[in-house]
Amino acid sequence: MSVLLLTHRACLLHDPGDYHPECPDRLRAVLKALDQEEFAGLIRGQTPEATLEQLCRVHPRQYVEAILGIRPGPGESVPLDGDTIMSHDSAEAALRAAGAAVAAVDAVMRGEVRRAFCAVRPPGHHAEPSRPMGFCLFSNAVVAARHAQATHGVARVAIVDFDVHHGNGSQACVEADASILYASSHQWPLYPGTGDARERGAGNVFNAPLPPGADGEAFRAAWTSRLLPAVDAFAPELLVISAGFDAHARDPLAQLRVREPDFAWLTAELCAIAERHGQGRVVSLLEGGYDLEALATSTAAHVRALMRA
Repeated sequence: MSVLLLTHRACLLHDPGDYHPECPDRLRAVLKALDQEEFAGLIRGQTPEATLEQLCRVHPRQYVEAILGIRPGPGESVPLDGDTIMSHDSAEAALRAAGAAVAAVDAVMRGEVRRAFCAVRPPGHHAEPSRPMGFCLFSNAVVAARHAQATHGVARVAIVDFDVHHGNGSQACVEADASILYASSHQWPLYPGTGDARERGAGNVFNAPLPPGADGEAFRAAWTSRLLPAVDAFAPELLVISAGFDAHARDPLAQLRVREPDFAWLTAELCAIAERHGQGRVVSLLEGGYDLEALATSTAAHVRALMRA
């Protein structure tokens, strides 16, 4: 199965500062894991920068220009909130991260590959239409979905999110638009405090909160009973994954007990849905994951499943 791996050096240069959990070593760990012999078959590419037009399908132009206008000097940084910090190279990294989502959509929709994984940072699923938060500047997954609709005529896109934190930004960007489904499992209670099962948007939002300590069995049950049937019934022509691996038992920022086989299982289930409804088209974007070893092994399990499913 042809799988495209997209990344860019600029994503390593985004530097929120010493001791920040969303650090460049996260991406280094992912790229090292995917540099093993078993991944030699990946098609590797560099990502372009997203254009203003592509970003403004999701975010107001004033917001996009304000974020891109923040260019601290070398070695300097600007905090946007307590968690979200921009350094000298952050604007380019954010453009490359969103640009990877766009390029991945183009590749799968043109039939050049069946699936794509974007090894990029900063992540995106907490970025609301006019507000950066949770380490995120632009809503990369929604940029991907909107690009697929605007450029390739896709009618239905599903965004599925298994990051341990609820993707409040992704949900806020799509909850009024029934042409995009958003499905998320996440720990509750936990940052950012959204993601109640009663949040339904325009009937296109499906949340499955999990209590602290929930293990892989509970994770699989939530997807099997609630989320996967909703995605399947929606019959997406393109499936976009917000692939956060901080639900792993080793992760320091949460208390779920998910393991690598669980991520691989869910990836295979999602690929099966994509085969039924969207010619196998899957675009996956790196989100969270803050234990470097767990992030590396979980990403490897995810990409391995993308290649084999």
